[in-house]
Amino acid sequence: MVRCVMVERAGGPEVLTLGERPDLEPGPRQLLVETRAAGVNFIEVYQREGVYPVEHPFTPGSEGMGVVTGVGSEVRHFALGDRITTSQASRTYADAFLVDADKALRVPSGVSDEVAAAVPLQGLTAHYLVRSTYPVQEGDVAVVTAGAGGVGGLAVQLLKSLGATVVALVGTQAKAETARSLGADFALVGYEGFAEHVREVTGGRGADVVYDSVGKDTFDESLRALRRRGMLVLFGGSSGQVPPLDPQRLAQHGSLFLTRPTLNDYLLDEKERNWRAGELFDAVLDGSLTLRVAETFPLDRARQAHELLQSRAAQGKLLLVP
Repeated sequence: MVRCVMVERAGGPEVLTLGERPDLEPGPRQLLVETRAAGVNFIEVYQREGVYPVEHPFTPGSEGMGVVTGVGSEVRHFALGDRITTSQASRTYADAFLVDADKALRVPSGVSDEVAAAVPLQGLTAHYLVRSTYPVQEGDVAVVTAGAGGVGGLAVQLLKSLGATVVALVGTQAKAETARSLGADFALVGYEGFAEHVREVTGGRGADVVYDSVGKDTFDESLRALRRRGMLVLFGGSSGQVPPLDPQRLAQHGSLFLTRPTLNDYLLDEKERNWRAGELFDAVLDGSLTLRVAETFPLDRARQAHELLQSRAAQGKLLLVP
């Protein structure tokens, strides 16, 4: 049997319980992976709460890192004992999980298990945001909400490597110090009225892009912080989902662009997946990118991990370690 976190019904963190399910067998094109670490992410919060419908009973988790212990009959590029990581598996809050071999990323030598577990969802998300959704150019001004968090902290580092001026929005003075240590040019504490501050530091012009993971509480200010024809990249809703929008508001704020991307649409094939992961692992290995693991929890403390994630107090990645 495989130990796993179970969700029997939608609800708060208290519905996360420890259970068991039958042993797993890989399909012809799958890998069976012994879990070393599983990422804890807001998508699992949305699924647990019922914002994103799931069938119950449900084991959360799409992100996991571990060692290959079973190889499907048609798999040619992985072998027993390989270390892999992924953001495209399922049921990773468990001692073991299955993943399609073409969605697994080989972990290079020199990258620790915890760092490898922190790369797929947050790292790949930060990469597609700044390299593809709004491809940042040298001299652009970018605003990052939750700029000391998991994705935010990585985005700050990647943006600086591309030559952007970065305005990080954070909730506390301690997080402001963290954002500055990661390279942010400006770190603004508090979200109320931040558009005015952004215009002050840009000489009245506004930002080229706002990367907003907070959602409901920051959406209006994010629109106001943009220059004419700027882009709001809404990629999360940690404060709640944004209400329906009249598109005319985009015209009123200066012919703005609004997009709501998701990671899987930026991992369309093996080439794109390996390009993104390769750049991230190279940056980790040469020391130009720091992936921070804030805290690890055993499987039976998944509830506490979700509570910490939703508190927005963590500065870095949260992991479940079986």
